[in-house]
Amino acid sequence: MNWHLCDSFSGVCRLAFAEIEDESVPVVEMPSNMQLASGALKRLLPLALASACLLGTSETGGAAGLLERLGLGRKSTNAVATARSPGASLSEQQIADGLKEALAKGVHHAVTNLGRAGGFLHDPKVHIPMPENLQRVEQTLRTLRQDKLADDFVNTLNQAAEQAVPEAAALLADAVKQMTLADAKSILTGTNTAATAYFRRTSETNLHARFLPIVQQTTGKTGVTSAYKQMRAKLGFAAAWVGNDAGDLDDYVTRKTLDGLFLKIGEEEAAIRANPAARTTELLQKVFGVATKK
Repeated sequence: MNWHLCDSFSGVCRLAFAEIEDESVPVVEMPSNMQLASGALKRLLPLALASACLLGTSETGGAAGLLERLGLGRKSTNAVATARSPGASLSEQQIADGLKEALAKGVHHAVTNLGRAGGFLHDPKVHIPMPENLQRVEQTLRTLRQDKLADDFVNTLNQAAEQAVPEAAALLADAVKQMTLADAKSILTGTNTAATAYFRRTSETNLHARFLPIVQQTTGKTGVTSAYKQMRAKLGFAAAWVGNDAGDLDDYVTRKTLDGLFLKIGEEEAAIRANPAARTTELLQKVFGVATKK
């Protein structure tokens, strides 16, 4: 119970009645019986008002309840909703657009870092090694101290990937634009690379089919096949022992190139989620700022 509020209210009542009793205010003469009733009313009215004050504050939970009934000190419904749900103002489409923009930024990051000399070759995270079915060939060559042949072959694989990446930039960007995100809100609040994982799961098969011809051109330019033939020729009689199945080298390079691209796209998505400085557009700031608050 808020006695201070009641005291203030009672003070207002006393002031009002003091003004009524002020001799300077003209008073109309009343019959004696009415004057008696008026005097009794004056004595009872402050008590009634004070009782109303006490009952009002008790029923509404104190002074705050009274203020709320008067329309004061009450938080707006919108403010409360915003405090409870920071992302309530974002539509599913806005979130989807924000996720796509993050992926597009990831594609740019991946192409910039991988589509240059040494992009694959000198990055341990994406370096393309000797295919598993040719590892016996590599071991034999290194035993024969023909390391350069093995290294040259691996170099051509990585160079083919590096040259293919810029050619595939438009392909990747188009795939992001055409992508339909189901349940964008759950992706936004998922793992640090949830959007990249969704992109890969829904687009990789189509991307592989469209990316393969590009890789076939670059493997021809870098001399992957000729390097392989030179490597096998150096084995001599040991070539029959290690086998002659090189597998589909173009398919191998394509898969490894896509692995590297998705890895770099995921790195950029994680940076956008974790670091406000990486959110370089208003949309990214809005969407991922909400995700950070949740």
